[in-house]
Amino acid sequence: MDKLLILLAWVTGILVVMALGKKLKIPVQFALKLLVNALLGGAVILLINLLGQYINFHISLNVFSALIAGILGLPGVIVLIILKYLL
Repeated sequence: MDKLLILLAWVTGILVVMALGKKLKIPVQFALKLLVNALLGGAVILLINLLGQYINFHISLNVFSALIAGILGLPGVIVLIILKYLL
């Protein structure tokens, strides 16, 4: 009985996504772009931390810092470095 309900939920979910596919296209693309940029921002922060370990410099890697670095790019990384020195 549980498997039948799970299967029914999956089928219903797929049908809803298919029905609203055109309306969900732009938000899904935006979310994927935001996710990719956040992952790239996190990679840049990891690179900075790897190189900064020799001069005792570390930027904490969390969701917010990765999003700042990912959305703003190089200026975002510079802002994180400045904030590290100010705070």
